[in-house]
Amino acid sequence: MNSLRISDILKGALIGQQLSVNGWVKTFRTNRFIALNDGSTLNNLQCVIDYVSFDKQLLKSISTGASLNIVGTLIKSQGAGQQVELQVEKLNILGQSDPTQYPIQPKKHSLEFLRQKAHLRIRTNTISAVMRVRSQVAQSIHKFFSLKKFYYIHSPIITSNDAEGAGDLFRVTTLDIENKPLDNKGKIDWSQDFFGKPTHLTVSGQLEAEIYALGLGNVYTFGPTFRAENSNTSRHLAEFWMIEPEMAFYDLNQNIDLAQEFICWILKDTLEQAIEDLNFLNQRFKEEQLSKPLIQRSPLDLIERIEFILKHPFERVSYQEAIAILKNSKPNKKKKFINPVTGWGMDLQSEHERFLVEKHFKQPVVIYNYPKDIKAFYMRSNPDGKTVAAMDILFPGIGEIVGGSQREERLEILQERIEQLNIDSKELWWYLELRKFGTVPHSGFGLGFERLIQFITGMTNIRDVIPFPRTPGSVSF
Repeated sequence: MNSLRISDILKGALIGQQLSVNGWVKTFRTNRFIALNDGSTLNNLQCVIDYVSFDKQLLKSISTGASLNIVGTLIKSQGAGQQVELQVEKLNILGQSDPTQYPIQPKKHSLEFLRQKAHLRIRTNTISAVMRVRSQVAQSIHKFFSLKKFYYIHSPIITSNDAEGAGDLFRVTTLDIENKPLDNKGKIDWSQDFFGKPTHLTVSGQLEAEIYALGLGNVYTFGPTFRAENSNTSRHLAEFWMIEPEMAFYDLNQNIDLAQEFICWILKDTLEQAIEDLNFLNQRFKEEQLSKPLIQRSPLDLIERIEFILKHPFERVSYQEAIAILKNSKPNKKKKFINPVTGWGMDLQSEHERFLVEKHFKQPVVIYNYPKDIKAFYMRSNPDGKTVAAMDILFPGIGEIVGGSQREERLEILQERIEQLNIDSKELWWYLELRKFGTVPHSGFGLGFERLIQFITGMTNIRDVIPFPRTPGSVSF
């Protein structure tokens, strides 16, 4: 007999049928009631045992965390709390669980504790709900781009270029670190390495995506990226996932339009497809807010926050206008910002971005035309010579969620910009050559997948929205 998923069984359409189900024991009460869960839903299937007819030694072996196969007949529930239950006819213990050692007990555990048990934390309601939402959002992303006729590109993980120019890179090498080969100048002889030159894990798939956009038109990458930034905060990971579409023949405004459509479509689809998990996470979010000081509480719950994005138009404001608003704001004048607003040329911090969204405009905000000195080399220079055609999309509770730009398609200007930043043009010869053969206006943006999942689920620490977080000093799982 094939086993069914609990999410399907709980729909109640199979009442009166004999079913087989597999799962893990959440609780076992009074030697009679087993709460079984298989990860397909938050809700458990109540399995009812006739204590008199079952092997007592077998029942003593059932404990929280054990895995079972149960065969029984589905009936309408006799008690409160569930609509259906399974009358157990056969029971087989697939895997024992020592109740004195199993750490995931039917009680509330701190998220910090669960990070230390990353191999078992998926058995909890919170993490399982987050990961089901994560899976649904990933599917929604692929669905959106498929409907828009974008092509999915697998960009390389190992690369020799630093797309962002950040310099926080994970080196990839096969050289013996205890006995590195040296050249005649006493420096590491990278020619003897596997690729014959220095390489590292990618920080972005954007530059490679541009290659394919300039042949296929519209493409996107969706994969892992890496940043060796020694930052132990709730907002940083060393390994994270990025969605990066690139579009030929798009200018900045078209880029913003697509990014806005993309985000709203994903949020709407997730709200429709993952409402059970979102309702659970919403209740968790509300309870968490009550434990905070009144001034720190979110004015919106999770569902309201998603609906806020869907119901409100995105306000578009230039960087220059945003700086003026922030400089004249009450928090800045009263020195409430941790990072004072100094004026033109400063990099906006999350507190500034959230003020613009939550306090000033009270709607999602797109900031465009940033100073070129704080942006990447590949962004298109504007006629004023001071700014580039860049944009960031800001959300409540999180700040920047999307960053993008129109790319510099003019060879001479791109070469000049690379020289100004002392970037080795030899490593980007192919990127420059794209501007020689049929160059076109093109644009793209990047969205941090984990940051989007944080926004949707309300999880405050980014380590709780990725299955196996990679952070400084932590790579155990």
